[in-house]
Amino acid sequence: MSGCQGGAGVRGWLTLASGLVECLCFAGAVFGWASLVFVLKTEGYFSDLCVNSTVANNTWSIDCSSQDEQFSLIFTIASFMNNFLTLPNGFFFDRFGTTAARLLAIFCSDGSSCNSFISNILTPTATPMLLFPAVCFIAVGGILFLITNIQVGNLFGAHRSTIITLYNGAFDSSSAVFLIIKVLLFERGVSLQASFLFLSACSVIHLLRTFFFLPWKHIPHPLPEGYTYGLSCGKSKTYSLDGAADVKKRDKVASDGEMEKMSIPAEPSEPTNTENNDASFRSCFLSWFFLWHLVWLSVMQLRHYLFIGTLNPMLTRQANGDPVLVSKYTNAFAITQMCGVLCAPWNGLIMDRHKGKHRPPGESEQEADLRSAILSLFVTALQCLLFSICATLPILPMQYLSFALQVLNRSFLYGGNAAFVTIAFPACHFGKLYGLLMTLSAIVSLLQYPCFTAVKELLNGDPLYVNIALTLLTLLAFIHPLYVYLHCRRLAACREKGDKITS
Repeated sequence: MSGCQGGAGVRGWLTLASGLVECLCFAGAVFGWASLVFVLKTEGYFSDLCVNSTVANNTWSIDCSSQDEQFSLIFTIASFMNNFLTLPNGFFFDRFGTTAARLLAIFCSDGSSCNSFISNILTPTATPMLLFPAVCFIAVGGILFLITNIQVGNLFGAHRSTIITLYNGAFDSSSAVFLIIKVLLFERGVSLQASFLFLSACSVIHLLRTFFFLPWKHIPHPLPEGYTYGLSCGKSKTYSLDGAADVKKRDKVASDGEMEKMSIPAEPSEPTNTENNDASFRSCFLSWFFLWHLVWLSVMQLRHYLFIGTLNPMLTRQANGDPVLVSKYTNAFAITQMCGVLCAPWNGLIMDRHKGKHRPPGESEQEADLRSAILSLFVTALQCLLFSICATLPILPMQYLSFALQVLNRSFLYGGNAAFVTIAFPACHFGKLYGLLMTLSAIVSLLQYPCFTAVKELLNGDPLYVNIALTLLTLLAFIHPLYVYLHCRRLAACREKGDKITS
């Protein structure tokens, strides 16, 4: 296969590798918030909100709960924007293609509108309120990089789910960027301004990938014969997502007439019809698949966001205010985040391996994909439950286990989310449905700020009862794998019934 041709050729592997570097180094940096907060506190951001207070025996202490609340609000808004704007970004990606979406991402994340903006505000004399728009720009640009890279999985056929989850794992691991700023740069005398100027200069990497390693529009699935992409390939073949769906339909009709005769019509509430025309966006949005997947994503995402956003005050409370101990645990948390790229492919391997098992006669490819997703959805929900239990226990050494389970579950969560959307719904609606899921889950994630306020105002800084409530809430995530399992059982029963009628 030539270097310019699609698929898992030389160009395909270069596209994969360069995309991993991009996601690993830039896309999800905002989720290294715990490391950046430590640096910002050291620099004195919002330090005017710390006040002296009296404790037992008329001794004085410094109360920085208002400062913590302000940092929590910044992360809440940034994480909300990260998800909420995924909907218009998804429509933009579906409508205008890869190049336009990536140029928008570069403008937000690495151009003058973001990193240069940050490099100018992160100085001791700057107003800390500018952190609000700056961190939001990082979040919005990063998620756009992820959306445009997910389609690279279409180049690798049977390993598609593994590649998708690998990219999501790299997205999670990029939170280590702020750890590097904290440990390797900030603690060695390099200013924050110089650090972010360097990140801004790295935008040349994104431009090179945009024009040389990715298509102008989309990478279709399944991949057409002789598909090419990239500027250096000269005049490449272009395919729309609708055209790719037509190719898939013609191939199935031509190669398997018996499966057409035995196919089971999908229920109106489920967008599982692969033999006929693609389901409409409205039918996908109103399906039970979409609803339960939204619940599955939202409850676990809320648990993760609250954990990340309140990690610094939680560690400060459990370490009795010892800054050295807080720094040690903050570094440990950031280091574990680097392992996301190693954990995420396990989820894809589970799905691809389960799908590769022998299919019952008459089972469609999409039904096999759905069946392979059941175990992944269940394991992800179970991981979140265990993580939430460990995070609830007010024992400082236990947080090491919480960190490990958090990065494992977060990698499974976002990789499994993207993979399920590609499995359960038509490719032509991926950007819109993925964006809508992230937007609606972002609205749910806004609950993290009232939770933090409740801990501060009503529970005297003790998050035990809020953590218990969130642990019980994560039980709702188990409904989704159960529903998909029952749906696959129903399809199998209909298929067996059809076999009996035919015989």
